[in-house]
Amino acid sequence: MKIPKMIKRYCKFCKKHTEQKVAQTKRGAPSSMVYGSKVRARKRGSARGFGNMGRYSKKAITKFKMTGKKMTKKTDLRYTCKDCKKSSVQNQGIRAKKVEFI
Repeated sequence: MKIPKMIKRYCKFCKKHTEQKVAQTKRGAPSSMVYGSKVRARKRGSARGFGNMGRYSKKAITKFKMTGKKMTKKTDLRYTCKDCKKSSVQNQGIRAKKVEFI
């Protein structure tokens, strides 16, 4: 996907529309404290499954297969205002295999 290097958009700090520089940054690693991870850990806990109460009868959580894995990651676009030099993040990322700045 082709994205222009400079975009004119609203700056919440200047409270007006300004020219903003677009940059792509790395998204943070998924947290181990997210709801899904907690549920998986709970399901693997004591008194569940066969054998030794589910303690060693199941594979480690790291070995669980992720079903329906996505082909692309969401991009994290950051916009830096030309006037006040403050940056803001795009609310929702765009799914694209390749992001190119023109």
